[in-house]
Amino acid sequence: MRVIVLDNLSEEGLQLLQANDALHVEVRTGLAGEELRLALAEFDGAICRSGVKITAESLEGNRRLKAIVRAGVGTDNIDKAAATRAGIVVMNTPTGNTVSTAEHTVALMLALSRNVAPAYQSLIEGRWDRKKYMGSQLAGKTLGIVGLGRIGQAVALRAQALEMRTIGFDPYLSKERAQELGIQRFESVDAMLPEIDYLTVHTPLTDETRGLFGEAQLEIVKPGARLINCARGGLYDEAVLVRGLESGKLAGVALDVFEEEPCQQHPLFGMPGVLSTPHLGASTEEAQTQVAVEAVHLLVDYLTNGNIRCAVNVSPIDAATLDALRGYLDVSFRLGLLLAQLDPSGARACRLHYRGQVAEKDTKLLTASFACGLLAHALDTEPNIVNAELLLRERGIELAEEQEPTHGAFSSLVQAELITDRGTTTAGGTLFGHNMPRLVRLDDNQLEAYLDGVLMVFPHQDVPGIIGSVGTTLGNHQVNIAQMSVGRSTRGGESIGILNLDEIPPEAAVAEVRAHPAVRDAIVIQLPAAGELPSWLAAD
Repeated sequence: MRVIVLDNLSEEGLQLLQANDALHVEVRTGLAGEELRLALAEFDGAICRSGVKITAESLEGNRRLKAIVRAGVGTDNIDKAAATRAGIVVMNTPTGNTVSTAEHTVALMLALSRNVAPAYQSLIEGRWDRKKYMGSQLAGKTLGIVGLGRIGQAVALRAQALEMRTIGFDPYLSKERAQELGIQRFESVDAMLPEIDYLTVHTPLTDETRGLFGEAQLEIVKPGARLINCARGGLYDEAVLVRGLESGKLAGVALDVFEEEPCQQHPLFGMPGVLSTPHLGASTEEAQTQVAVEAVHLLVDYLTNGNIRCAVNVSPIDAATLDALRGYLDVSFRLGLLLAQLDPSGARACRLHYRGQVAEKDTKLLTASFACGLLAHALDTEPNIVNAELLLRERGIELAEEQEPTHGAFSSLVQAELITDRGTTTAGGTLFGHNMPRLVRLDDNQLEAYLDGVLMVFPHQDVPGIIGSVGTTLGNHQVNIAQMSVGRSTRGGESIGILNLDEIPPEAAVAEVRAHPAVRDAIVIQLPAAGELPSWLAAD
């Protein structure tokens, strides 16, 4: 396996990487444009920090790269949608710099409140201005926190130690968890702003969070508020911050990050009440060592064992989970392959229904596996569990799933519906033993057929002699039948026949089967052989 390091990494991280005899490691920093694209095409894994910009163009045509690990939390410098489309896992190191970033947030809050930077500058300039730099204590003040993940919670803990009241907004934090943390939870940022003396943000930069403090928020924020940002540039509208300081509505602004970096000139620089640092939140020796070592472990574990942890563009799946789900991932994949061939007309939507024990598993992974099968013959590259669901949705195909833990006829059942321009086709599958996928339902018909190899599916009228007639036709064309299954909903009504064949039948044989007056159609399906798994599912 070949690994490229795209930014400066701590010595401990590099030594750990280079000590692995299974890896060939190269350090190439400062890459961009075509040089970066060509370099990434040579490697199986990449480690970066925030310096390199991995864009869609950087990944164009890449068929080799399997994973990118960001030694740090933010992945704004990586085009995650492009990586997902290419089947590349993007992982970050969310814990390594938590303490350092939380401490820097508190440091800026304290320094801003006590005018530390301008007071020191006055001493450098030979002045002793005690009265000019009257400060404000933190005890008794209200700190508003937007984003209550690891860093937001770490900031809250430290603020509470300083006797501050902590309030916050995070749409994914339950009311009960907020109470455990001693944080008063608000339903929106705007609802919180009239009460805050200090505001800090700890969220990723997305379309939803960009400019979360803008003109509208400046109007409603409590007069004299101070704002801190050690997360991502762009979360605050920087032009609005300037106007807030000029108008006196804001008492102070402390920024460690900016919309454009490196930032060496800015309207905020030099304004009274402003404190800025050059993206130092994670710049401690301890944090850089921790994120580098964590990044190396994540990449090596994925490349050698297939374990996915801390991924930002795919559900995590470790070796134990993969092993436990492998049989039903295979069932789901084969159902996708089957339905795509049964009805190749324009797909509109897919519905997955999980029943029994399998409903209590990670069904998102099973749904992604089904999407892999559905798209397997629709793309010029093999979809995988990372990118298949996104590729499906990008094509305007709706995807929904539901779980029903109660058992039916089987201890576990995966049922998939494909809605196309022609109508709806339903297929249900289960697992016999540990690794024997079986088709047990097709539309309204109950049956039992092997989900492997070459199948001929022929819907027909339930009349005497139909099975023998089809068998005779195939025999006349020297096509051997390995297994047969027939399902019907009512006697004499519409039925379905499925034959497992030893080889693909000639077109003449298929045409002759179709010509039978009781046969409505004959469709040849090609599935992987028994035990054959896609590359992303195969065991080591």
